[in-house]
Amino acid sequence: MSTSRRTLVIVGAGPRGTGLIERIAANAPELYDGSGLDIHLVDPHPPGAGRIWRAAQSPLLWMNSHAEDVTMFTDETVVMEGPVRPGPTLHEWAEIDGSTFADRRLQGSYLRWVHEQAVAALPPGVAVHHHPQRALRVSGPREGRQQVWLEGRPRPLLADLVVLALGHLDAELDIDQSELAAYAREHDLVHLPPDFTADSDLSALAPGEPVLVRGFGLAFVDLMVLLTEGRGGRYDGDTYVPSGQEPVLYVGSRRGVPYHSKIGYEWSGERPPLPRFFGPAEVDAVLARPDGFDFRRDVWPLIEKELGFAHYHRLFGVHPERTGMAWPDFEEKYAACEPAEREILVASAVPDPADRLDLAALDHPLAGVTYASQEEFQDGLRAYVEGDLSRRHDPSNSPDLAVFLGLLSVYGQLIRLGDVGPWWHGFFSYLASGPPGPRLRQLLALSRAGIVRFVGADMAVAAEDGVFRASSATVPGVTVEARALVEARLPEPTVGRTVDPLLRDLHADGAVESPEGLLRVDRTDGRLLDRSGQPHPRRFALGPYTDVRTPGAFTRPRTGGPAFRQNDATARALLAFLRDLACRASV
Repeated sequence: MSTSRRTLVIVGAGPRGTGLIERIAANAPELYDGSGLDIHLVDPHPPGAGRIWRAAQSPLLWMNSHAEDVTMFTDETVVMEGPVRPGPTLHEWAEIDGSTFADRRLQGSYLRWVHEQAVAALPPGVAVHHHPQRALRVSGPREGRQQVWLEGRPRPLLADLVVLALGHLDAELDIDQSELAAYAREHDLVHLPPDFTADSDLSALAPGEPVLVRGFGLAFVDLMVLLTEGRGGRYDGDTYVPSGQEPVLYVGSRRGVPYHSKIGYEWSGERPPLPRFFGPAEVDAVLARPDGFDFRRDVWPLIEKELGFAHYHRLFGVHPERTGMAWPDFEEKYAACEPAEREILVASAVPDPADRLDLAALDHPLAGVTYASQEEFQDGLRAYVEGDLSRRHDPSNSPDLAVFLGLLSVYGQLIRLGDVGPWWHGFFSYLASGPPGPRLRQLLALSRAGIVRFVGADMAVAAEDGVFRASSATVPGVTVEARALVEARLPEPTVGRTVDPLLRDLHADGAVESPEGLLRVDRTDGRLLDRSGQPHPRRFALGPYTDVRTPGAFTRPRTGGPAFRQNDATARALLAFLRDLACRASV
């Protein structure tokens, strides 16, 4: 390696690393005209697709977004300093119907193409090198070159700058999981801890045997698919025809219901003017609080008002016959009143309770609800899912889509606040990042076939008498026994429990974590923070394990793309640093 060339190491070559390279290519003509640059991508998985979108997974696994709602390219809605470089969405690139839920392998092909385009767009003199290995450690002085040590390589990569773009991480078991795993070993049971479902070994889940499943989100949907169609079952219309190889899945969670279906209609007309009640000024005020902020006390009321505004702006604008007040009058009163007064205002102006936004009821749909028997609950939850599907595919309920847009706007603002705790991310995913409608129709078919059974809300699991037992207050007095338990969720992305050796070493070396265990980074450009709050001049991090995590590394077009904004800011910081370094070296 020539000492005259600058070097950047990016650990993680999936969509986040690819997005960063795209922004480097876009910003380099303005910011970097040094003597050359070597970019080293470190990832055991192929560049672009990374681990989650790799080709080596079942073609039965889908994305949970329409193909027209997936892009890796910026547009004019992204607030950033760098130039907009537009490009095709997944559906435009693949030439498929925009309403298609593409399989993950096709998305991986799109990401590989985007990676190739980003590399091709880099200026002459910038070279990209892929190292299909794991990064084990980063060392080096704050003011000097860094050493990135790779698995199986005796000498490190030397880097002027290092960026961690690691994506989803594996984690050590927490205390509860460790106890369950030990109990399973002692009694010859099956316990599958949190994992990316495509990586889980499901062979131990025997045909016809009951399996407790804790988690009702997207990881459960993957599990459901792999254990049914993945074992030879098929759908004949709304009927599931089993292969005989399926276990019986008893599923429950905190809410006791699946995530809401993806909305199945297009937006039309005027969008709500967002942000309105939770924008830059409100975030500035929260950050300026001398005693810090509490999410529930200081932030959630603003979010609640913002989402309500989006909902009612759409309702009054498109369905005025379902309201009892002129929009200008409602808007003026809504802006001025406090939460208790707002509830009275909404009740007087929106006659039908079904047209009112009740976020608490959405978050806890089974709160206070009980059923006399398991069979009664199966019927009740099927009716709930059918109602959700009907509502989410009916444009007369388009205020729901306005709330979705409000959620995206809110997420873009929350990035500036850093770690706001796990509740918000779960709530966002539950409302805005649920499964495709066809998956919930499959769930209904599996329920009718007896392959999936619903347990209820706040599902409790006990390890006793040589088995696992599940129960829920939704169906009092009913217990389900099984010799297998699956935790259907991703591992928590905490620094303290990650098994990633690089992050563990950085943590031991002074990188700090937030109260929720996320890696603390500078909100402006992603530099790692030390225990005194000082940013490391040569180390950066982007992704879900940081305290400025975004909804995803890619997004739907024309929604501001928070990850794109982060990528742009980090890319510009990298290029400016390297430019100044090159200038100093030439003096």
